[in-house]
Amino acid sequence: MLPICPHCGHARTANAEVPDWQCPACGRAYVKVDAHLSPAERRQYGRIEVPESGGGGKWLLLLLVFGALLWFTRPLWQARVKPPEMIAAIGQPAVHLYATDWCGYCKASREFFRANGIRYTEHDIEKSSEALSAHQKLGGNGVPLIVVGDDVVNGYNEDRLRQLLQPWIKG
Repeated sequence: MLPICPHCGHARTANAEVPDWQCPACGRAYVKVDAHLSPAERRQYGRIEVPESGGGGKWLLLLLVFGALLWFTRPLWQARVKPPEMIAAIGQPAVHLYATDWCGYCKASREFFRANGIRYTEHDIEKSSEALSAHQKLGGNGVPLIVVGDDVVNGYNEDRLRQLLQPWIKG
């Protein structure tokens, strides 16, 4: 059923070039008159009756679920943010350097660790087949490959090493 405008009484045709919510004759919006129309008149003008509901209960339930989610996940997100003093007290993570004797970047990595007081374990991938297989399992395709705890650094990247080892750098 096509609506009839409550303002001018114009019956809308199927080929009207204005939006469905607007009268083609007077240009007024049908929606503005919905507030004072009865449900029968709303159906006459093509309006869909939407039942009103309190809705407060669903918002209260949503707020309660969100609050519970925050409360029970609090230990997870609080554990991730550790002050530098706590990190330093835990102890330096294991640092492994997969390198070769002839590599200049491997030498720079060694010098960085020595200059900053970082304990590390060096694995020469040319002298040890175990070191080579571990290097390949870590996705290494070149040297140096540096493992700090669970983080893998491909190549010599001093900024990334400083970021990972900041609490333990002595210099």
